[in-house]
Amino acid sequence: MALSNKQKKWILKNRSKLTLDALSKEMRLPREEVDRFLKASGSRPLKRIFFLLTILISIIFFVLLELALRIFHYGYDYTQWVSPLKGEYILNTQIARKYFYNMQDVPRSDVDIFDVVKKPNSFRIFVLGESAAAGYPFLPNGSFSRYLQQRLSLEYPDSKIEVVNCAMTAINSYAMRDFLPGILKEKPDLILIYAGNNEYYGALGVGSMESFGTSRALVNLVIYLEQFRTFQLLRNVMQRVAGLFEKKQAATGTLMARMARNQYIGLDSKVYEQGLEQFKGNMTDILEMARKQNVPVILGTLACNLKDQPPFVSIRQNNFPPADTVFRQAEANLAEKDYRAADSLFRYAKDLDALRFRAPTDLNEEIFALGKEFDYPVVNIDSAFDAFSPDHIVGDNLMTDHLHPTLRGYQLIGRLYYDEMERTGTLPKTKPRNLANRQQDSITVSDFPFARIDSVIGEYRIKVLKNDWPYIKPQDMIPIYKLLTPRNFIDTLAYDLVKGGTDWVVVHKDAAEYYALRDDYTQFDRVMRVLVSQYPMSVDYCDYAATVLLHAMDYSEAYFYLARRNEVQPTAFSEKWLGIIDLSQNRVPSAKKHLSESLKYDSDDAQVWYNLAGVYVAEKNYPKALETIMKTLALEPNFPGALALRDELQKAMK
Repeated sequence: MALSNKQKKWILKNRSKLTLDALSKEMRLPREEVDRFLKASGSRPLKRIFFLLTILISIIFFVLLELALRIFHYGYDYTQWVSPLKGEYILNTQIARKYFYNMQDVPRSDVDIFDVVKKPNSFRIFVLGESAAAGYPFLPNGSFSRYLQQRLSLEYPDSKIEVVNCAMTAINSYAMRDFLPGILKEKPDLILIYAGNNEYYGALGVGSMESFGTSRALVNLVIYLEQFRTFQLLRNVMQRVAGLFEKKQAATGTLMARMARNQYIGLDSKVYEQGLEQFKGNMTDILEMARKQNVPVILGTLACNLKDQPPFVSIRQNNFPPADTVFRQAEANLAEKDYRAADSLFRYAKDLDALRFRAPTDLNEEIFALGKEFDYPVVNIDSAFDAFSPDHIVGDNLMTDHLHPTLRGYQLIGRLYYDEMERTGTLPKTKPRNLANRQQDSITVSDFPFARIDSVIGEYRIKVLKNDWPYIKPQDMIPIYKLLTPRNFIDTLAYDLVKGGTDWVVVHKDAAEYYALRDDYTQFDRVMRVLVSQYPMSVDYCDYAATVLLHAMDYSEAYFYLARRNEVQPTAFSEKWLGIIDLSQNRVPSAKKHLSESLKYDSDDAQVWYNLAGVYVAEKNYPKALETIMKTLALEPNFPGALALRDELQKAMK
């Protein structure tokens, strides 16, 4: 007979006071039944405690393992923002390793710097995207984000403009989704997105060599777990074991070729639809997170080379014509000046291309749909590129290859985003200079930090890209020493960079020194402006440029670097020369301010006292001027011009 709840409670209450025989006698129950109940009730707490202890020990083990791996610096630190200088952040240059499992040399962002603590007058934009958003082949300084940085700084001088480009080659919406929580913590005023070309072959994409499959939940979970060193250890062990059974092959070819080799995706195929769903799902998460934080977002449709880029791979697909056949018909329509039909067929040929390096029309439609769903504006960059192209069909006029714009193309994208910012009221709130839009654009383009070395680097990168699959067959590849033929020292620097023998900073410093040694200060200034634009907190570049230009007596150009230096960290030298140049241009109040500040750093500089006397002369304050020139002579009795100025002042005061 089963025990009642009342009997069970009484037995449990008195089990510590009475023996088994006493319990059975008091309850008038068989001894065996009471014993069976006590054993069953006694084992449950023990099992639960044992289970909890097992879980706790496992947690402690993994916590200690994680701490030990971090202490001994195993693996990579994927903290999103790192501080190269006190008070400044950049995107972690190693963060791409979270998304690339089979590559040693991973891509990196443009390394844009911004303040750890956002200043009250700061206007902060973050840019998300892939290689076209990063500015390839002109990265890091040819992107549309650089155009925006320059133009906003020009029109809003009272704002500290921070445009942080987080775009990287070969990533896609998975990486962008991973970036967004960290971006939102940094209080963005605006987020710009130009992305979608890498949705199939970018890292972790459905057609990529770096893929975990089609489950977004699984891929995003793996990305999340990558922050733990224990997970990195597990991943590395699994890779090592798998490597024992795989034939090792050296990594060759461009990143584009390695990410998508022989992965053909037909129009309306299952993988094609999975790529669209992947983009839609990740972008929905991104826009939902931004909307919850009330952060403005501007999306952009994707432009690509339609007229001058034949389909990479033409395959037979059910109910669809071959891509190359459609492309030839488009060319025929173009020759007959039937531009509307030609544009339509060029687009159809691009969509039929089984090698999906160019975003299909359906993806641009998805961007419009996302903008409508979340009430975020969409800039129709695709349409604008057509409008600015001959016959209204984009080709090599605005594209360097299949989808990366020319420098003019990148500046056009920047202008389109700026116009949309103006239309939607997402520009800085400080007082503008109120320059006409055409004048803003003209000055921005004219002063754009871009030198000849950057043009050659871009040219060589495109040559290397097109010297590999899928542009040509592997057997037709030309050795790099024959492909790239430097004609001068600047070309040789670009060659060394593209070949991988040096880095971007070194070739620009070498180019600047080359021009300085040849007294070509115009080209020297161009290169140094590129370096200062890329590394605005590096005072060394400003000091070097200012010293060279002052020696060349190019005071107007030197003033730019002295002022930039002063914004970061004033010195006696920078304040002195800003004051001297201001005085020579009759900017007396500014000269007085800078010279006085210079004396706070070094009160024994006779040149500063001499020029400060000149300030007082300009103000007609002759007693003060005489007092100041006497300090000059006390420090340096033979200072050029000081005795003559003293004599003139003494005469004037009689």
